[in-house]
Parts: sequence; C-alpha cells; structure tokens
Amino acid sequence: MDKRSDRTTGTAGHLTREDSVDPATEAFVTHRNLLFTVAYEMLGSAADAEDVLQETWLRWADVDFDAVREKRAYLVRITTRQALTRLRTLRRRKESYVGPWLPEPLLTTPDVAEDVELADSVSMAMLLVLETLAPTERAVFVLREVFDIDYDEIAEAVDKSPVAVRQIAHRARAHVAARRPRETVSPAETRGALAAFQQAIETGDLRRLLDMIAPDIVLLTDGGGIVQAALAPVVGADRVAHVLGRLDAGVVLRPAQVNGYPALILRLGDEIDTVLAVHIDEGLITGLYAVRNPEKLSRVGRETAVSR
Repeated sequence: MDKRSDRTTGTAGHLTREDSVDPATEAFVTHRNLLFTVAYEMLGSAADAEDVLQETWLRWADVDFDAVREKRAYLVRITTRQALTRLRTLRRRKESYVGPWLPEPLLTTPDVAEDVELADSVSMAMLLVLETLAPTERAVFVLREVFDIDYDEIAEAVDKSPVAVRQIAHRARAHVAARRPRETVSPAETRGALAAFQQAIETGDLRRLLDMIAPDIVLLTDGGGIVQAALAPVVGADRVAHVLGRLDAGVVLRPAQVNGYPALILRLGDEIDTVLAVHIDEGLITGLYAVRNPEKLSRVGRETAVSR
C-alpha cells in the first residue's frame, strides 16, 4: 500500500492512548479512522460502520499478534470481511425500505474537502453510485480506487484470487465511470453557491432560486417511512422550488461540511429536521439529497450539539 491508503474522512473520532497501552490496542487505535472510512464507504452508514469496527476489534483481540506481519493489512482484511457480511444484510433490508434510500450523512473535517479524491468518494452522489455495485465489487472498488491497496491484499480480504480481483476491479471501475457524477466546481465555489441558495430559501426569492437550479434537477428525500418525505424522486426546477418554498417558517438553516462537501443542516427548535446535501454541475444545482430519517440524523445531532 502507498501513503494514499492512510487517507481517512477524519470522522471516526479520537481515542486517547495511555503510555502503557498494549501493542494490539495501539495498532487498532492507530488505524481506526482508516478502518471506519473503509467500512463507511462500503455501507453508507456510520452507525453500521461503528458496529463493524466493534466486531473488528473483538476479532483482532483474539489474534496471535506476534504472528501478524502487516498490522494495517490484517485489520483492513477483518474490517472488509465484516463489512461485506453486513452489506449483504443491509441490501436485503433496503429492498423493503420506504421511499428513496440515502446514505447516513457524515460530518467531515475541512481537510477532507481539500482532498478532492477523498471528498468525491464519500459524497452523497458517489455513495449512491456505489450502491449499484454488487457487494464484492463495492469492496474491491473502495479498497483499490480510494485507498490504493494492492491486489494481493484485496484478494485476501475478499477471498478471491488476485486475477479475479483484477477482473472485478476492472468491471467495477467501468460501471462507476459510466455513472459517476460530474463535479466541475471546487469546494470554495460550492460554498459560495450554497450561501446564495440558503439566502434564496430564507428570503423566499423564488426567481433567484429558479435561476440557481438546473431545469432537470432531482430532489431525493429519505424519511424512511418515519417522517413525511416524498416517496419518489422530485424532478424538475418548478416542482423542486415548490417543495423548498413549503419549508416550515420556523426552520433554521446552518451551513456544515457533510460527506466532504458543503451542505445545509435544517433545524426546528433544538432538533435536526433535515440534512440537505447538494450536487453542483457547471454552476447549477443538479441534485439535492435531503436526509430526514431520524435514525440517520442522531449522529449528526450529537456531534453538532457538542460543537454548538
């Protein structure tokens, strides 16, 4: 692996280490953020990624530590296998999911936005593309294309031959390339557009709003059958503007860094109502991803409560 495999979203939190910590714990703590990012990109769920890390730790604690040559590779292997098992379960659950399914939003640090490749890999739009891959294809794509892990190590992680992994990687790469969302603006430009977008919503300036969104814009709303949300994609500038114009008068919009890009957090009182991520192409907003399912907002709620 090269140094790119150490890139993480910086979202897994920080663990403290005492001077007397044992080598196995130290190795796990050292690579925890990397393992979290691998699991999150495979699952699209921070809660499930945390569960995978817990399962990884339990298995790592039982390993003969002295017999492990490459600690990071071994940990990535355990994490990948646990994530694959959980991914297959999640895919069955999603078949009965009410309305559009969106990834769990993840607050990210500013340095993630500076790493264009990493920001792209955890963006809402990209994670939805990864959802169209088979589980093993997704694991191979994430490990190879995002973290540049070599084929032999990926082969051990997914229980395939290196030759088979190369073929899977080629197929997954072509699949993603055909569906990969274009992003033609920098994070700084996105922040500027988002600020103007926020102002247009807050002031009810419909004309300005229509000028900022693409004619064929698509709004996806994920309520999970728990809260009110559109059960199908909302398509077209007029329809999307109509939805945005009906936001509760008491809602407060605040910018945040979500999944590597600027986004808006909508609050009603002390509760997060929606996390709204945007996708911009050639200066126009072409996609809106509104996560309203309370089960997917609890982590963001805790983290923003701490920072307020």
